[in-house]
Amino acid sequence: MKFFVLSDIHGSYEDLKRCKEIIDSEDGDGVIICGDYLNHGPRNAIPAGYNPGDCAGLLNSFKDKIISVRGNCDSEVDQMLLEFPVLESHTRLYVFGNGTGAQSPNKRTCMVFIHHGHLFDRESLLKNNPAGTVFIQGHTHVPLLEVQEGSLFFNPGSISIPKTETGKTFGVIETVQSGVRMQLRNLENKILKELVFHPANR
Repeated sequence: MKFFVLSDIHGSYEDLKRCKEIIDSEDGDGVIICGDYLNHGPRNAIPAGYNPGDCAGLLNSFKDKIISVRGNCDSEVDQMLLEFPVLESHTRLYVFGNGTGAQSPNKRTCMVFIHHGHLFDRESLLKNNPAGTVFIQGHTHVPLLEVQEGSLFFNPGSISIPKTETGKTFGVIETVQSGVRMQLRNLENKILKELVFHPANR
């Protein structure tokens, strides 16, 4: 299984279009979006290529592939434009093996907990989810990829308004034998960081 991971689009049509070109060029199973789809937010400058209407249309064009949660800048008005649910605080995704090596396509590799990042802190996430969970969030616009207490924390950064010298980034999660491979990439599709995670409890 392979999923692209986007967050904090904030209505930037040109950046979303570039990500969609990368997604279309590779064989993936879906797109995880961690919120903040259309609104630039009162604390952010308007990003280059800002066009919420066209952004909504582009997102709707691949709505059947999107797994989504609500960001702190998303509202019922955004839901009126988007043809997939964007108002849930979090969701879970169970990742299964790809059938290579000792891995079975019917054996769960890990659980992925997806949220925006403004409602759940790390302490509560670790307390209320099993060890070996992969936690994916956005919100900070700062990429993060690290393991703590047997679980993986991943933030793909922002594709439109980065708050780090790393620049505009997104992620990829893909099953490998007995685990998952996480990649942080830039909009030139260059891999900036990679980590293979083998959950202790599956």
